[in-house]
Amino acid sequence: MEPLFGVMLGLILAVPSPAHNSCTCATNKWAVCAQDGPGNCTCRLVGSDHPVDCSTLTSKCFLMKAEMIPLKERRLWRPLHRLSDSDGIYNPDCEDSGAFKARQCNQSSTCWCVNTAGMRRTEKGDRSLSCSELVRTRWIYIELTHKRSSSAFDVPAVAKALTQLFESRYKLHPKYIAAIEYDPPLIQIRLDQKKKPRWGVDIADVAYYFEKDVNNDSIFHSNSKLNVSVNGDVLAIEKLWIYYVDEKPPEFCMRQLVAGISAVVTVVVLTAGIGIAVLLILRWLHTRKYKKFGSKEMREIKTPSLE
Repeated sequence: MEPLFGVMLGLILAVPSPAHNSCTCATNKWAVCAQDGPGNCTCRLVGSDHPVDCSTLTSKCFLMKAEMIPLKERRLWRPLHRLSDSDGIYNPDCEDSGAFKARQCNQSSTCWCVNTAGMRRTEKGDRSLSCSELVRTRWIYIELTHKRSSSAFDVPAVAKALTQLFESRYKLHPKYIAAIEYDPPLIQIRLDQKKKPRWGVDIADVAYYFEKDVNNDSIFHSNSKLNVSVNGDVLAIEKLWIYYVDEKPPEFCMRQLVAGISAVVTVVVLTAGIGIAVLLILRWLHTRKYKKFGSKEMREIKTPSLE
């Protein structure tokens, strides 16, 4: 009986209990997950406590909010590069859907309007600033360069590899990839999405995930390094630039532009004035010296000879 009992005990211990099953979110390593029943895993995002759909990408707004949580509250996740741009770091206000609210404000009551990618598109103001709508970022231009190799990749093969990457890893339908152009070592990708599909991903979220992957700061739970291969050869991305284009032009006022032009004009006028003044002074000195020299000659001519 003892050997049989030992075998049965071993089998019982070998079967993992639901309490010890790992419950993770494949598309978001910042999500806190808990198994609240057999086969039922619920994940919520750090920073906003919103439920996370781990079958697709998390919205950029929720991701930015999660990045603002101190490292100690994100448990044992490794340090991340905080989101920063020319306006500095801010904790975004998000709709329940995950979309950015049209108006964003920081702790000093400074506010501005943003697009669907969370990028500032107006001058900064106070809390009286009104943002009538959330303007959609319809076009995203991605430029990247790869490390030079002995021979350039085949153009159709590069387009196919990147299309498969965006479709499989970022869940983006190929119809939103408007063009992929390759001029070694430069690759240009244009994403075009008039409206976010109800059961699909937003191109702004795709660009954010892709940027994190290229910078070795992946949002995916596996934290696996981005690996792109073209016909079996590694496409090693070296540099990345992302440009956002809205359906409507930005609403920056002309004050800063006018101030800049005024400063340039002032510098030019001052420089020209100083130059003219210097030329006049030099001319005056030259004329004065010539007059003195002429007067001396005249005195020598008029002075009678002692002989």
